[in-house]
Amino acid sequence: MNQGTAIAFMRRLRAGLDSGLELPEALAKGATALPRDARETVERILHRLDGDYPEDEWGFDEDFAELVEPFFAFLYESWWRVKVEGAERVPAHGRVLLTANHAGILPWDATMISMALLREHPLPRHPRFLVLNWAFDLPWVSSAIRKVGGVVASPFNALRLLEQDQLVAVFPEGVKGTGKPFSERYRLQRFGRGGFVEIALRTGAPIVPVAVVGSEEIYPKIADIPPLARMLGAPFFPVTPTFPWLGPLGIVPLPSKWRIEFLEPIETASYGPEAAADRALVLELSEKVREQIQQALYANLVRRGPAFI
Repeated sequence: MNQGTAIAFMRRLRAGLDSGLELPEALAKGATALPRDARETVERILHRLDGDYPEDEWGFDEDFAELVEPFFAFLYESWWRVKVEGAERVPAHGRVLLTANHAGILPWDATMISMALLREHPLPRHPRFLVLNWAFDLPWVSSAIRKVGGVVASPFNALRLLEQDQLVAVFPEGVKGTGKPFSERYRLQRFGRGGFVEIALRTGAPIVPVAVVGSEEIYPKIADIPPLARMLGAPFFPVTPTFPWLGPLGIVPLPSKWRIEFLEPIETASYGPEAAADRALVLELSEKVREQIQQALYANLVRRGPAFI
């Protein structure tokens, strides 16, 4: 799918939404602008979202993930032109904790990390990524997030996934990362109290720091409307150059250029699970991960150059 086809799709999608159609019907209307094979894929995706199909206990649906892969591939290859470094550093088997910076209102950074591993790793595997609770209150979107690997963010869920030897992605900045203004882009927020390090120590999972450049420009936040956020139960209500001015179409992310770098794994098994109670060690490792990601962000910003050209 080229960008011209994508724009035609979005125009018909907006026309459907403006006429009062629900999101699935509007997507079907937009799909009439696509080539036949892409149109049929959209129809299968909508059917699978609305049907009863096999999922694992977390809601992951591998067949659904394969269906939407061409859409994510378009974003990865053409829309965001993602460049990846160090994917081979991620262990191919067993429990692993990916720890990344976070930006964007929706978890697009998580899906692009997933695509990077599926495309660039010698032994691809689907990561499970932890997503803030409020995203699971969004109709249709919440179901799609679960089906491609999203899990409600909580220490308990992260612990259980790692105990099942899953590849897990966490974003320690949390809402502070997604909600920061555009003027503070790529300046990492605090990593809380190091909960992700405690979980890694308890399970002996290596921590792989991940630096994502590009996600900070997809929804440049220029203001916030707290009363609307409280009314919707969201952590914030962002104002961007396209939202809410373009209505639902304002959630289409801008086509920035991305770079994703996977850094060297930080081994935790040798400390033993009892080390999770050592606050000094937890904070030391948390700050080490944060500093490595911050330095990699600065380096990759230089390598990327202009955000949109």
